[in-house]
Amino acid sequence: MRRLSFALLSAALLTLGGASASAQTFEAGKHYDVLKKPQRTNVQAGKVEVMEVFSYGCPACNNFRPFMKKLKTQLPANAQMAYLPAAWNKGENWPLFQRAFLTAQSLGIADKAHDAMFDAIWTTGELAVVEADGRTLKKNLPTIEDTARLYQRVAGVKAADFVAASKSFGVDLKIRQADRQISEMQIPSTPTFVINGKYRINSDSVRSGDELMALIKFLIAKESAPAAAAKPAAK
Repeated sequence: MRRLSFALLSAALLTLGGASASAQTFEAGKHYDVLKKPQRTNVQAGKVEVMEVFSYGCPACNNFRPFMKKLKTQLPANAQMAYLPAAWNKGENWPLFQRAFLTAQSLGIADKAHDAMFDAIWTTGELAVVEADGRTLKKNLPTIEDTARLYQRVAGVKAADFVAASKSFGVDLKIRQADRQISEMQIPSTPTFVINGKYRINSDSVRSGDELMALIKFLIAKESAPAAAAKPAAK
């Protein structure tokens, strides 16, 4: 497993001319892969899921936030964002951050604290996993109690309630499901996009933010076409 390269990340955040991106022809097996086993989506009925596989402990995911904010403003009305936390990097506390996100999701506060979690790890250092030099991993990594205090401050859920929820059977089940889904989708890096449980974007094929945006919209339209065709003609 790896992270999205910082060279690609920098390119993806550049605002380049949209004309070339819109004229791009996207190909299965090159720009995106069709998953062998389609996944169940977790969005409202009739919506096309745009999923980001990520980790709060992933620096590339943190730096990718400006693109994610732009993406949300440009999604078609029939598309909806979803997030799936990865846990494969134990050294950087990804399993803990996965549990924290899925706990927050079960409590209905994940969106409210999403940016605050990134900020606590990469800006304020409240939940940092590396020392001030930016290279050395901390010996004492943040705990679920540490994250609970942040969620209490940001989202108003009592820290003790958050910790209790984090140890529940429901959250343990969510973790097993997330790990299994990431494995079945063969996610190679973070951040990675999966559209409607069917198409995994090949990040290495994307050269700019405009191109990535166009590719996501292309796949949304691809999934929207069958639904549109199935609707009865207006009288």
